[in-house]
Amino acid sequence: MTGMLTGIYVPGRSVIHRLDARAKLIGFLALVIATLSTDSWLGYLTMLAAISVLIILSQLKISQVFGSLGRMTGFFAIIFLMNLLFFSPEDSWFSWWIITPSYAGLLQATNVVFRVSIVMVLSNILNSCTAPLDLTRAMEALLRPLSFIGIPTGQIAMIVSVAIQFIPTLLAEADQIRKAQVARGAKFDSPKLIEKAAAIRPLVLPIFLSAFRRADELALAMEARGYQPNKKRTLRNSANFSGLDVFAVIVCVLICLSQLSLM
Repeated sequence: MTGMLTGIYVPGRSVIHRLDARAKLIGFLALVIATLSTDSWLGYLTMLAAISVLIILSQLKISQVFGSLGRMTGFFAIIFLMNLLFFSPEDSWFSWWIITPSYAGLLQATNVVFRVSIVMVLSNILNSCTAPLDLTRAMEALLRPLSFIGIPTGQIAMIVSVAIQFIPTLLAEADQIRKAQVARGAKFDSPKLIEKAAAIRPLVLPIFLSAFRRADELALAMEARGYQPNKKRTLRNSANFSGLDVFAVIVCVLICLSQLSLM
């Protein structure tokens, strides 16, 4: 594969690694809200500064943090063009059929691409610095109040955690299948849209089959280890928030509040 996979847990002893998973999850949600609320240059600079600090504290490689963005270039191009060409018909540069590019559309397209990119980077940092089991327990702990009204919080946390961890694995398999198709003459880099579509089509079925196969293998492994979704499980440890955890949550919440105040 080209480059290092992102979104896979990387063991370490950095400041971010040592934080409690609940604190990291709360901070992640606060920063996501802050990102989605960003709508000014000051807000952009604030989020870029926060991302830079997180990368330094996590001691992750640049490829581990930003690697997934390069593979999403086509997706970013699509959402950028959709917002640029169709967002606002008012004060458009020109009008042809339903295509009305405008300055407002350009700003909206930039906002959307920026927000999605920042959320993906935050997700990469969270997954790379948090063990899957710890992340599952953190989700379950934060969702626990919903269990009093009959919502299966443990199962929801497990499903979300497994889905997140499957993403980089499926991306790796998709890359391997793509390289095999290129060796057979597929033209993924062709400028012709029809040839690109024809090359992508053979990827769909193998990826779906691989996803179902891995899901079946995971279900069998969990069953063999005695996993019962309706049983209450005890925790291996019940660590409380440290001063560092509280400080991290407060900083993230303050960033979120500052971004909301700029709206």
